[in-house]
Amino acid sequence: MTRERGNEQLSEDRRKEIFLAVVDAQDHEMDVAQSRTLVAQRFGVTESQVRQIEQEGIELQWPPL
Repeated sequence: MTRERGNEQLSEDRRKEIFLAVVDAQDHEMDVAQSRTLVAQRFGVTESQVRQIEQEGIELQWPPL
């Protein structure tokens, strides 16, 4: 699954890094909405992209799941 970031494509490794950051934020008592906002800002992507990456990570059982 390819994700766009402007004219760039996010690699699978980058998407996995974003997914890990979301899971980690939620594991540290941050709610879902806050974690998406934080990670989107940190990685320079949209919250919509973060949600799509989250879904991809869940479907494909990416670590740390």
